[in-house]
Amino acid sequence: MTLRFATASLALVLFSFSSSAAEPEPAAISAPELAAKLRAKHQDGTSYIRLRMEVAGAAKSSLQLQVKSRVSGTTTDLVYQVLFPKERKGEAVLLQRKGGRISGTLFTPPNTIRPLAAAQLDEALFGGGLSYEDVIDNFFAWEQQATVGSELVDRVNCTILESKPGKGERSSYTSVRTWVDARRLVPLRIEKYSAPGRLARRIDTTRVVTDDKGRSIPANLTIRDARGITTELDGSRIKHDVTFADDEFTPEGLKTMTVPRSAPE
Repeated sequence: MTLRFATASLALVLFSFSSSAAEPEPAAISAPELAAKLRAKHQDGTSYIRLRMEVAGAAKSSLQLQVKSRVSGTTTDLVYQVLFPKERKGEAVLLQRKGGRISGTLFTPPNTIRPLAAAQLDEALFGGGLSYEDVIDNFFAWEQQATVGSELVDRVNCTILESKPGKGERSSYTSVRTWVDARRLVPLRIEKYSAPGRLARRIDTTRVVTDDKGRSIPANLTIRDARGITTELDGSRIKHDVTFADDEFTPEGLKTMTVPRSAPE
């Protein structure tokens, strides 16, 4: 996710996760096919997002971010940069995935660049409910995909897709369950487990919007983690098929706050 689900989608994500007003009922498909459709819709191509992140808990914070995402096959480039508040403007994270390998870079203005160690991938992104790993992981591409039931979420009958990493696929999670609105191909809930029966994070979609391609996508998310922290994400301002320069996804490129011409206001 996302965000790339958000972003991921988000997400996503953060991170990286077509429909119309009269969408047909989906034909029955296998779990691997469903995962492939979700991956194609929410995690491929380029996108630019203006994101608001509200963190509750002991250390409250409110950030406005811009997210640049470029995904092709098993390669992902992802940048998160703080736009507001003024005292944190310019803080940035670069995350990159090539196959099963994830690398990252942290930038603090005016000129501090630090590599992100593998042991830091499970740390919180800007103090919120998502880790660095969460916003660049690609669990819809994991080797093991299975349908494990169905359940109503917000009065929508969802297929529950369970994803597990295969041999050679690194993850902090033993499994991820996704409640999928199969008609719109929208994840309405995601639960990530650090061990069997041990819930690490729960991500609920609280608003679905139509994007610039006429597709239904998650816009607002609520994340609750094992620390008891609740994070609200609003990523409704999104633009797809954005052109980025290669140097925007480099450590030196983090020093510049570039915005695509076609970015959402």
